Amino acid sequence: MRHVAALAGVGIKTVSRVMNDEPGVSEATRQRVLGASQQLNYQLDMAAGSLRRTGRQTLSIGLLLPSVANPFSSEVHRALEDTLATRGIAVFAASLDDDPEREKAMVAAFLGRRVDGLVLTPIARSQSYVIPEHSRDLPMVFIDREPVGIEADAVVTDNAVGAARAAAHLMAHGHTRLACLGDRTDIQTARERRRGFIEELGRAGIATSTVPVRDGLHDEESARLAALELFTAEDPPTGIFSSQNLVTFGVMRALKELGLSKRVALIGFDDFALADMMDPGITVIAQHPERIGKLAAERLLARIDGDDSAPQTYVVPSELIQRGSGELPPA
Repeated sequence: MRHVAALAGVGIKTVSRVMNDEPGVSEATRQRVLGASQQLNYQLDMAAGSLRRTGRQTLSIGLLLPSVANPFSSEVHRALEDTLATRGIAVFAASLDDDPEREKAMVAAFLGRRVDGLVLTPIARSQSYVIPEHSRDLPMVFIDREPVGIEADAVVTDNAVGAARAAAHLMAHGHTRLACLGDRTDIQTARERRRGFIEELGRAGIATSTVPVRDGLHDEESARLAALELFTAEDPPTGIFSSQNLVTFGVMRALKELGLSKRVALIGFDDFALADMMDPGITVIAQHPERIGKLAAERLLARIDGDDSAPQTYVVPSELIQRGSGELPPA
């Protein structure tokens, strides 16, 4: 704060008023202080006084997920909590809704509360905006998606490999008319899963230009509508690959509406509760969010404890689980 005050040519109390959005400061002075704080990468430190008095960490980390309501995210969250609780570290979680601006705002909010580390599922085009904090030894681990513009540990799934396995499995059961339903194309995992699926079809000699691909399906309803359009078109697909669990739910609803649940093969990326209770059970490419969360927590603790080795990307293998829907033959 003293550095900001010196650069802006004001007193420390003025900086405090501006950063806490208090009245009594002219607009010109406010802008000068904000400009100086941005130039110095200054974040309001809400716990600084307490830290100076106690000389300890905050024993908290920030966890930023696409949505805490998503089953995959909730399992990652629980695994992190279980691992970090052994060290008395609390996990504060927030949903990003896959919004780049919300990502930056929530990272800033956690930094302002002086968390001891961050675990982040990135969505912004680049995470270079956190370089100043990372360079000051703030531990960071990225999960599910690799960061761009910054070198840091990441824990991810073998997305392209898993999707290719789904394609091969469907073709092995006689399917050649296949469709791919995916999430938003600005999401790294969605792009990788689509790539893995389509490239595997190409390697098998299927003309990939003829494969229906429906992207931008970020929720159950949009996936349901896309699936209905595919199944009611001329020469519909006999097999479907859905690239995340909410998309799978939408496809399942469409199949049930049309009475095709036992006639169209389906493989979804992501396992979910009660998948084995469907009729037929839903074949999935299962990620292991509990392993991802545990490994991310272990890497974060290692960095907090002083591990300064080169950052790495850790890949947690996916798994094909056969339950019936992916083994249906072409009608």
